[in-house]
Amino acid sequence: MNDNFISREELQRLHVLSVFEAEAYNAGYNLIAGIDEAGRGPLAGPVVASAVILPKGICIPSIDDSKKLSAKKREQLYDVISKEAVGIGIGIVDEKKIDEINILQAAIMAMKIAVGKLSIMPDFILSDAVSLAGLNIPQKAIIKGDSKSISIAAASIIAKVTRDRLMHEYHKKYPAYNFLSNKGYGTAEHLEMLRKHGPCEIHRRTFKGVG
Repeated sequence: MNDNFISREELQRLHVLSVFEAEAYNAGYNLIAGIDEAGRGPLAGPVVASAVILPKGICIPSIDDSKKLSAKKREQLYDVISKEAVGIGIGIVDEKKIDEINILQAAIMAMKIAVGKLSIMPDFILSDAVSLAGLNIPQKAIIKGDSKSISIAAASIIAKVTRDRLMHEYHKKYPAYNFLSNKGYGTAEHLEMLRKHGPCEIHRRTFKGVG
């Protein structure tokens, strides 16, 4: 089979995934940024957001909500998105700020930072569920947007892979908690290690199960 072959079903799925982008283009916008975050639920580590501007009409087979993809597929798509994107911005807010302002506000902060890190400013934003007040850019918040918008899906992949790589580095520093496997989420093993060792420097002290 030709590696470049894309089935009719996949083309149709990608067409549906690009509906919100098409609406924005039809409204006269040209640079559309999808924004999403990774890491709201974990007990440790930062929340990471990404803003991604894709070229108009791009076709990226298999792209989807990062939670629906294997780690291997996310890494593959990360490379494709990084190569093809018009712009990518990353925002990172650490566990101390999360404890200070709460995880929702920290996620919003990370998203705004990600927009600010773009090398070219978008003229329209598609975000996953939350509105980003204070940005002087037209925007649309889409519930479950990472499975409904190709731009938000791309952002979810960039954010997830970036955060996972950070947690891999933290695993080297704090091997007892096995961040390599759990990425900071409250797995049974992670909770047991918290009970045994107590929290480390990157744990979110305001989260249930950490204290």
